[in-house]
Amino acid sequence: MTISFDLDDTLIPASKIFPTEEQNWLLRLLGIEKVRKGTVGLLKELKSRGHTIYIYTTSYRSTRKILLTFHLYGIPIDRFINQEHHNNKLKEHRNRTSKYPPAFGIDVHVDDLPGVKMEGELYNFRTIIIDPQDSNWTETVLRAMGE
Repeated sequence: MTISFDLDDTLIPASKIFPTEEQNWLLRLLGIEKVRKGTVGLLKELKSRGHTIYIYTTSYRSTRKILLTFHLYGIPIDRFINQEHHNNKLKEHRNRTSKYPPAFGIDVHVDDLPGVKMEGELYNFRTIIIDPQDSNWTETVLRAMGE
């Protein structure tokens, strides 16, 4: 199964605050963004269970920066989709949603925004919505996936 994760306020704190993974000296020195506590373990676990892991964000972060960030945390990412990739692909589909995982072969998308859930219901794609304050969010994801 291909699973995608949003970045801002899902895996990376932006406007919302939640506990983050410890950073080693190299991550701090390079100014690497902090990731939500549990991200490393969850994504490694999903990968070990044979899932494909994508990052799907509406930010314009560069592919190189995000892949470096996750690599330095030791998190295996198979593909990164940013706003530019989204816009280019969705032109082909004539779709104006904030996210449209089926265009990228994604089976389930994990996000923090209820609006993405509404789009999923409207356009028939599966979402798991995570509350930034959910301290058991990794269990919420695994439970929603039936894992």
